[in-house]
Amino acid sequence: MDTKKLVVGIDIGGTNTKFGMVDRIGNIYVEENISTPYYSNFDDYINALKDVIVKLEKNVENAEIIGIGIGAPNGNHNTGTIAFAPNLPWKGILPIVANLQKFFPSICIILDNDANAAAIGEMVYGGAAKMRDFLFVTLGTGVGSGFVANGEMIYGHDGLAGELGHVIVEKNGRECGCGRYGCLETYTSAPGVKRTVWELLSKSNEDSVFRHKSFDEFETKNITEAAERGDKIAIETFQKTGEILGLALANAVAITVPEAIFLFGGLAKAGNLIFEPTIAAFERNVLKFWKNKIKIIPSELQNKDVSILGSASLAWNSINKSSL
Repeated sequence: MDTKKLVVGIDIGGTNTKFGMVDRIGNIYVEENISTPYYSNFDDYINALKDVIVKLEKNVENAEIIGIGIGAPNGNHNTGTIAFAPNLPWKGILPIVANLQKFFPSICIILDNDANAAAIGEMVYGGAAKMRDFLFVTLGTGVGSGFVANGEMIYGHDGLAGELGHVIVEKNGRECGCGRYGCLETYTSAPGVKRTVWELLSKSNEDSVFRHKSFDEFETKNITEAAERGDKIAIETFQKTGEILGLALANAVAITVPEAIFLFGGLAKAGNLIFEPTIAAFERNVLKFWKNKIKIIPSELQNKDVSILGSASLAWNSINKSSL
């Protein structure tokens, strides 16, 4: 029987660490997860990662692990380290690749931040499969992004390039978790969109379902549902959010000129409510020789297990390049 050559995708989150054995075309053979904060000692966590990887390989008949891809907050592709991730239980700079490589010395191990991993996932398994230049934007609790140019992820000299969520879109605007003010993330992340609802309510007497809720009582999907029912505050929230996002994307295009921009995450699931104002603002602000030439479209990974596929794609992408 032929050996199944597979990679392990590992997604490290503040609550759980997810694992999956994935083949070259994106089939997930087996999955596992462990509690991230359970391991207060980083060395114990590395040992747990090793044990799960060994277990996964045993659970798939005739499997051979040829790569390991790791997506993590503040993951640095250049150094193989996780640096000062606020939502993980270990502090400082964590040499995760070097530590894991001791157990698997002959296996390719690749680390990247979660947004870059998702971007490469789009290139390996999604709508960017035949693209050399594209931008991938995640609109979730934060705003992440991955820039791919000439078929390669842009990392910069320190491995941390591509932080579209932290371009300033409003001078002296909302306070951001990064310590600055007016970052794109403060307006187009899930918490940012909720803040827009609150600001609009404070400036208007317009009736809205949100006027009777506390900030913690609703999510982005509730804003989508309200807009679909005709709630004017919800509709205006999407309009304002799209205007800000479209302008930021138009500015980003002036740097890398992608073929397409993929939007992913909870806000992107709002469909035309967010895509129409975003595209309209983009076309108003982009330089004239790129008007109507760059697609802004939903990620094809939206309804898939992007955390596992994105992480696995890091390994497959590296393996594919090394075989050329």
